[in-house]
Amino acid sequence: MSKSLQAIRGMNDILPEQTPLWRYFEGTVARLLDNYGYRQIRMPIVEFTELFKRSIGEVTDIVEKEMYTFDDRNGDSLTLRPEGTAACVRAVLEHGITGGGQVQKLWYVGPMFRHERPQKGRYRQFHQIGLEVFNLEGPDIDAELIVMTWRLWGELGLRDAVKLELNSLGTSESRGRYREALVEFLSGHVDKLDEDSQRRLKTNPLRVLDTKNPETQAILVDAPKMADYLDDESRAHFEGLKARLDAVGIPYVINPKLVRGLDYYSKTVFEWVTDKLGAQGTVCAGGRYDGLVEQMGGKPTPGVGFAMGIERLVLMLEALDKVPEELARQIDVYLCAFGEAAELAALALSERVRDQLPNLRLQINAGGGSFKSQFKKADKSGALYALILGDDELAQQVVGFKPLRGQGEQQSIAWDALAAHLATCVVQG
Repeated sequence: MSKSLQAIRGMNDILPEQTPLWRYFEGTVARLLDNYGYRQIRMPIVEFTELFKRSIGEVTDIVEKEMYTFDDRNGDSLTLRPEGTAACVRAVLEHGITGGGQVQKLWYVGPMFRHERPQKGRYRQFHQIGLEVFNLEGPDIDAELIVMTWRLWGELGLRDAVKLELNSLGTSESRGRYREALVEFLSGHVDKLDEDSQRRLKTNPLRVLDTKNPETQAILVDAPKMADYLDDESRAHFEGLKARLDAVGIPYVINPKLVRGLDYYSKTVFEWVTDKLGAQGTVCAGGRYDGLVEQMGGKPTPGVGFAMGIERLVLMLEALDKVPEELARQIDVYLCAFGEAAELAALALSERVRDQLPNLRLQINAGGGSFKSQFKKADKSGALYALILGDDELAQQVVGFKPLRGQGEQQSIAWDALAAHLATCVVQG
């Protein structure tokens, strides 16, 4: 017997029972970004591999071990995008929309791909909402990104479940000086470092700061601190960011080990973390990348952005019971029709009601069926009300109106008055 077809490990179906919460989350974020003046951009999910090697860095874990890379029929090396910033930078450069100092405030949503060990909330195909701003170099825009996410957590009911961590990586020059000091320090303890940190010491030493190994973490207590190597410009930028967050009243902690996993970051880096999903994990993170556009062939262009993982935030909403009650109900009204003449009238009546109430979620019965079977489907749909249309109702040009949840007697409503009655009842319901 042939093996049954299944989804690829770590690449999951999002079923109809799950999509209402995804749409609620994505819609909440989209509305918030619209209100702050951000515009959506959509990029391909496949890019030339060289794009990610040049932007993320060839010695990062993502490029070395996690990317889905393949040769196409033309012999070109292509990669499923592992993150969105590099693709967004490529898009703005290709179309020249940041030239001449034009400010661009952009956002995107979609799947990303990394071949790592699947675990709860972290999959090989995962979904992100990302945001990128170009040609603004001050701490005010860094603060705006964080303020927006703080407002989002408030709208979702998650403020008590997340913590903001901040750090500054300085300019490439100050970071280079710090890297030399860190390598010199760690080289004196190399025999005590875990295997992964020993490898990173040779390729990407700042990532050693991000280790989860307890023995290596103990060594890092005495390691040089990035803050001691910051240049004056970066220090002033970081102080300006903190002053703005203080003015709004957003709590934060300084995490000197926060370096992020991508080579292109400079100055501000931040993460929103939670411990509500088991071990502490990041749900939204980003920072400034002032040198990335130039690194990818453009003119010097300040940039800053963040990305949030939809899977993890959806899990948080479920775990903390922050899912709006109305998401459990997908239908407001279910229209039952008995007999061919009633079915024809029901179709015309339902469309007339939709013209008057475009936001009403009305489902008309399909497939016929007895009175009992149609009412069973109406109840199973989760609708608040059932409408009944049979021969008697046709003759009188009325529709039966029956509450399905809670108290209330069945009554007859004239066709011309149905939309107004539904508007009142559904809002009240």
